[in-house]
Amino acid sequence: MRTEAAGSAISAGRLKRKGVHGVFARTYGGTTLGVDGLIIDVEVDASAGLPAFDIVGLPDTAVKESKERVRTAIRNSGIVLRQEKVTVNLAPAGIHKDSPGLDLPIAVGLLAAYGMVDAKKLEKTLMAGELSLEGECRPVRGVLPMTVQAKEQGFERVFVPAVNATEALLVGGIQVYGVHTLLEVVQDLTGEKPLQPAKAVATAGKRQDSLDDFADVQGQFAAKRALEIAAAGGHNILMVGVPGAGKTMLARRLNSILPGLTREEALEVTKIYSIAGLLPPDGGLLLQRPFRSPHHTASMVAMIGGGRIPRPGEVTLAHHGVLFLDELPEFNKTTLEVLRQPLEDRKVTISRVHATLTFPASFILVAAMNPCPCGYHGDASGGHTCACTPAEIRRYTRKLSGPLLDRIDIHIRVPRVSYQELTVKRPAESSAAIRERVTAARQRQWERLGACGIFSNAQMNHRLIQQTCSLSHGAQKLLEAAFSRMKFSARSYDRILKVSRTIADLSGQTEIWEEHVGEAIQLRSNIDGNVD
Repeated sequence: MRTEAAGSAISAGRLKRKGVHGVFARTYGGTTLGVDGLIIDVEVDASAGLPAFDIVGLPDTAVKESKERVRTAIRNSGIVLRQEKVTVNLAPAGIHKDSPGLDLPIAVGLLAAYGMVDAKKLEKTLMAGELSLEGECRPVRGVLPMTVQAKEQGFERVFVPAVNATEALLVGGIQVYGVHTLLEVVQDLTGEKPLQPAKAVATAGKRQDSLDDFADVQGQFAAKRALEIAAAGGHNILMVGVPGAGKTMLARRLNSILPGLTREEALEVTKIYSIAGLLPPDGGLLLQRPFRSPHHTASMVAMIGGGRIPRPGEVTLAHHGVLFLDELPEFNKTTLEVLRQPLEDRKVTISRVHATLTFPASFILVAAMNPCPCGYHGDASGGHTCACTPAEIRRYTRKLSGPLLDRIDIHIRVPRVSYQELTVKRPAESSAAIRERVTAARQRQWERLGACGIFSNAQMNHRLIQQTCSLSHGAQKLLEAAFSRMKFSARSYDRILKVSRTIADLSGQTEIWEEHVGEAIQLRSNIDGNVD
C-alpha cells in the first residue's frame, strides 16, 4: 500500500541499504504438520551476481509463487531494492512446505538481508501471513497451533494478520501483534512506528443452547433413552427405522445433551478447525461440540483425511463431538470400512511418501438407516407394504460388514410415531434435564477413570473393564446365559459391559445389577447376526 507518508519516511534514510554484499539473515515462520504447528527457519542470503530469486527447502507451489508476491508487495510498500541474487532456504529442508503464510517471514528476512531491518530484532519472533500484491497481510490457516508451538519453543512474540490475532491470543503467555500490512511490520522493526500488542477481547464464555431440543420430540421414548446412554458413556449408536420415523431429528439433538467442552478439549477442537480453515470470523475459542454430517457421496479421503500432504477429514473434524452418517448403507463400502481404525483406536494414521501423520478422532458415531431399500420392511402398522424381496433385503443390509457393526455399541429400532403420540399435550423432557443426568454420569466416570487419562466408559480397554465393571451375582448369570445363547463375540462382551457400566452410572450405582445388563443386552441384541 503506497502512500506519500510511507514513501517520504523510507526515502528519508531510515531504511537505507548497507554498503555490503553477501548478507545473510534469518527469520522464523510457521506451518502445520498434522494437527501441530511446525516452526520454519527462513534463511535469506542476498549477494552480488546475476539477479535471481530462488526458494529451496521443498517448497510447494504456493510457496514457490511467494517470490512474486513478496517482490511486488515490497515494491508497492514504497521500498526499493537493488537487483541482486537472492536465495531463500526453508528449514528443515526434508519437510514439504505448502503454506502461503511464509510470505511475511520471507519478505522481512529479505529486508533484513538487505540491511533495512535489524536482524537482532527478529530473534524469538515468529511471523505468519500471506501478502497481497499491495502489501496487505491476509489471514492464513493454522495460526493457533503455530502460536502454541512458538510458545513451547521459547518465542516471545508473534506477528500475524490482524484477522488471526484473536486466534493467537488464545494461547496466552506470548505477545501477539496483529498487523494489516507489511509496512507496519517494517516500521515496528525499525522503531519508526512501534506496534502495540493485541489484547484479548472478552467473548461469550457460556454454552449457547441449540435450538434443537428433545422437548420437541414426541414419543420415541426408547430411542431417547438409548441416545441418553450413548451420550453418557460416549457410545456409538445405530438407529434402524422406516422413513419419517424421526431418526435424523433425534440424531441432530444428541449434541444438546452432551456435556460442554473442557478448556483442553476446546483448544484441541479449535486447533483442528484452525488448520482446516473453518474457524468463525472472530477466531475465538470453540465452545460447542462439533457435529459433522457428511453426505453419503463423501469419498474415503474426505472421510478419513489425506491428500499428498495429509489434511484432517470428517472423523477428525468430529473430534470430541458427533459424526452423523445418515443413510448408512448408501455410503461407499470402502469409505465405511476405513472407519474401523478410528472407531477402535480413536485416532487415524495416514501414511504418505513424504510424511506419516496421526490425527485425533475421538467421536460418537451416530448412524441411521432404513431396514430395506424401499424403507418399509417390518412396518406393519404404517399401512405400507414392503416391495423388496428377501434377496434384496439381504443385499442391502450386507453392505455393512460384521466387523463394522461389531464396533457399534448400541443398535436400536426406531418405530413410526403414532397419531396419539404426536398430538399429546404433555410436554416432553427437555434436553437440559437430560444433560444434567448425562453430566453427572460423566463426572462419575471421570472420578473413576481420570487417572488413566480417559473420560468415558466407551474408551475403556479390557483391563479397565475388568477393574471397574463389578457385576452382581444375578448380572453374571444373565450375561453368561446371553453370551451362550446369542453367540456374542469377545468384542461384543466387552461392549455390553461398557454399556452396562454407563447405565449403572446413570442410576448412580457402583455395582452393575441384573437390570443394567439386561438393558445393555437389549440394546445390542440385533448386532450379532444382521441388522434385520
